[in-house]
Amino acid sequence: MTTTAPRPDLRPPSLNADEKTTLLTFLDYLRESVLAKASGVPEPAVRTAGVPSGTSLLQLLKHLTAVELNWFVWAYTGADRDPWEDESTVSADDTASDLADAYQEAIVQANEVVLACTDLDRPGARSLRETPPPSMRWVLVHMIEETARHAGHADILREQIDGSIGR
Repeated sequence: MTTTAPRPDLRPPSLNADEKTTLLTFLDYLRESVLAKASGVPEPAVRTAGVPSGTSLLQLLKHLTAVELNWFVWAYTGADRDPWEDESTVSADDTASDLADAYQEAIVQANEVVLACTDLDRPGARSLRETPPPSMRWVLVHMIEETARHAGHADILREQIDGSIGR
């Protein structure tokens, strides 16, 4: 069972704002959904794979952390470093708290990049794919898609662990 009460089902944000604010608000909503799904799940359930592919709640946090940093920091800003490994496995030393903190820090860094962008059509420095660098608009929409897909995975994993449902 969980160590904290599950949160109630939350609806997507409602707002009438400019495009960047709207996209970032929906991305933040999905990010929070993933974090909430991993919150309060005891060991070893939080790291136990719920499907044959090996996906666990901690694996999702670790993957999404790298993906955020890769698209916003490495690709869009062109950070002078190698990309983060987005397929690494969860180690025995990885804790739920540490991985949640790392994801939240990656979100802060990514949001700083987005907020500094004055033109959603401007392409980034490079791409993680064999394509020209995508625009900030594309990166935001891609990250909404990526995070939403993994939020759905987290929903299923959490329901398998303790029956918790909802966003």
